[in-house]
Amino acid sequence: VAANEQIEVTHVHLNDKTIAGIRVKNKPVFSVQYHPEASAGPHDSRYLFDEFIHNMNQHKS
Repeated sequence: VAANEQIEVTHVHLNDKTIAGIRVKNKPVFSVQYHPEASAGPHDSRYLFDEFIHNMNQHKS
């Protein structure tokens, strides 16, 4: 994957080193390439949902 000044890699798959998460710098945009709601622990991915809700609250019309 070519480097990009606007995109930051946030998650890397431990087994095959593929990119599993990104965020766009200076924008309320992020994505993950897995099912965060299906994580092993009850709160392992809560921070993703908290960040999403925070972003939505910051950008209400």
